[in-house]
Order: sequence, then C-alpha cells, then structure tokens
Amino acid sequence: MNAQVQPGDASFAPARELPPVAAEIDAALLAIDAELDWLIALNPLGTDRLWEEFEASDRTRVAPLRYAEPVLDLDAMRRRLLTLPVDRIESPLLAGVLAEKQRDLGHTIDLVRLRGTGGFIDASIGLFGGVEPELLALANRLLDEVEAGEPLEADTGVDAVVAAVEDEVDWYRTQAPDFELDVVVNADIGSLMMVSHGRLYLDAELRLPQARLQPLVQHEVGTHVVTHYNGARQPLRQLSVGLAQYDPLQEGLGVLAEFLSGYLPGERLRILAARVVAADMAIHRQGIPEIFACLHDQHGFATDEAFDVAVRALRGGGLTKDAVYLRGLCDLLADLRAGHAFEPLFAGKFALRHRAVMAQLVEEGWATPPRLLPRYTTAEGFTAALARCRTLDVAHLYHAHPTPLPLEPSA
Repeated sequence: MNAQVQPGDASFAPARELPPVAAEIDAALLAIDAELDWLIALNPLGTDRLWEEFEASDRTRVAPLRYAEPVLDLDAMRRRLLTLPVDRIESPLLAGVLAEKQRDLGHTIDLVRLRGTGGFIDASIGLFGGVEPELLALANRLLDEVEAGEPLEADTGVDAVVAAVEDEVDWYRTQAPDFELDVVVNADIGSLMMVSHGRLYLDAELRLPQARLQPLVQHEVGTHVVTHYNGARQPLRQLSVGLAQYDPLQEGLGVLAEFLSGYLPGERLRILAARVVAADMAIHRQGIPEIFACLHDQHGFATDEAFDVAVRALRGGGLTKDAVYLRGLCDLLADLRAGHAFEPLFAGKFALRHRAVMAQLVEEGWATPPRLLPRYTTAEGFTAALARCRTLDVAHLYHAHPTPLPLEPSA
C-alpha cells in the first residue's frame, strides 16, 4: 500500500480526539518514555580523561566507561508498562500501534537495566538490530571508495552554534508562534550535538568548520526537533517521541538534511560507515583499543574521530544504534527512488514501514499532515536537490565542496 499523507487532501477526516482507553494508554506510554531517557543514561562521562589514559597506555587499555546513575525504579516502570490494558483499546489500528510501542519500551527498559553487563549487546540488537552482512559490506566499500575531501579548519565554537540555533528558532516561530526549544550547553555529553526528548544538548567544547554549522543545525533542529514539535500536536501524541523502531528513519532524514542543506562531506559518509564497522566489532566483543586501531591504522581516521566512534560503539557494553544512520539513509534513499513523497515523513517520529499506518491514522483523524517542514525546504534550489537525491546511490551522496542553499531569513 503506497497511500501518502498529503496536506489539504479533502479525503482525510479532520483531527479528532483518541477514544478514552487509547488516550489513557497513549498518555501513560508518553510518561514512561519521558522518564526513561536512555540516551542520557548511556552517555559515558569523562571521555577527555578516558582519552588521556588511553594515550598514556600506548593506546592499549581503556578504563571501564562511567555513567551517571539514573534515578529510576526500572522494576516499577516495567510493572506500570505491562499492566496497561492495550487489549481494551477501542480501535484495532490504535491498538496495534500502541501495543507495538509498549513492547518497544519494554526492550528499552531492558537496555538500561543491562547497562554494563554481558547481556547488553543482545538487548541492543533486540531494539536497534545488529549489523547485517550487506550493511557491513557497504560500509567497507564506502571506507575504501569515498574520498575524505580536503580538511576544513574547525573555526566555529559553541557560541556560534547557539546563535545559529536561536536564529533557527526565530524562523520557526514565524511559522508557528508556539515553537520552543530548550538548549543545554554541557561539558560532558559525549557528542557534539544531540537531541533527546525535544531538548538540544551541545558540547561546551565543540569546535567545527563553519561550513558544517548549518547542515548540523538542519540535522538536529530541522529533523529531530521539528518532528518532535509536529508529533506533539497530533491527536496520537506518541508521534512526538516515536512509534516503535523510529530511529533509522529519523537518522536517515537527519543525514539527508545535511546533504539537502548543502554540505555533506565525504568524511561524514565515512564516519557513518565507520560506525557500522565499530558496531559489528562491538557485537563480536572487541573493545575500544581494537576498534580504534581498525579505524585509525587501517582506515586512516584521525585519532579523535577513531576514538569517538569506538567509545560510542561501546556505550553501555555495545550499543548498535550507530549502525542505524547508514541503514536508515540507505532505506530512505530507496524509498525516495521509488517515488514516495518526502514531506509526510515530518508528521512525527515513525518508521518507514509505518507509511501506510500513518495514512490510515490520517484518514481516521488521529494524525494530521505536518504543521512545520524543515527550513531548508523553503530554500531556492531545494526541489532540484531533492530530485537529485531520488537518483543517487548512497556512495555518491556527498559533496566535494560546500554548496550551501540560501535559507529563507528569519523575521
């Protein structure tokens, strides 16, 4: 079924409230999801010190990763989750979507509970998948064939990023006055930028090339924050935090946003491939020193990049989520090559396989087309850039030089 969610289509019913039991369970799942901030729970602390110790050991040993202790009663949370009466939901369509999310949250509870244990990798594979042979082969091909490109000076710091994000928020407020974004500048988040539950976290020490500033803002705000905003205004509010297994599409859209806004360098594509290789090595119980050596010695990554990818892959004991970036991008490009619409993908957070489900939810009035689209979709040249993406293999989805799209100014 290739039904698409199209704004303004008169065949779709107007938005309506969920029936009582479905609304109760939707709200309960949202509350559990908000408490279970697994991304923060698996964020390693003190990565700068970790690198210093690794370097001092001649890059042979790494201390165990440390984490903030989550103030969570996971057993009580699981009991709350399992007692939700999903079998009483009034609509089979809503029952299927919400029961699937209930199972997904159960896997997420396991992920946090098993942090730092031998069972963590299996829990991660259950939630995010592993590394299939075809994906690993593609990753190795990209590492062999894609040119890293000329390095650019990391001349832009966190203050410039905050200013760009504030400008972005101002622009969205011209479209939707209730658009808001909390920005947290933190010295120890283990990532340059990340969005969790609609909040943007920035590393206080981040440095990046100016040419990469807007692409990364479009990734984080234009994808993750915009879909959170749109989903939070749906009758089915689960779309704000994500239907089951939404991550590959989210990250695929995020990386594609970097290309569509004008600068996805070959080095970025190689990083995504490196993450797949690192995830596969983590699955096979190889540690940070082995992953670092593979990426640095065999594939020529700089020491900071190789170490960052290795640490990310070993979060919690072996987090396979990083493989979804390349997988999600490949699946998204295949979907676009098949001629499917782009704009409906921003109605909330969901998986590509939910396209037909989303169309049915809109027909029933329990979801609506997206209220906001990313800022880059208004830029001159966007239509041509998207049309080009519909013809490209992932191995060619990068720029040799920055070609920024002219973004529509904020007010």
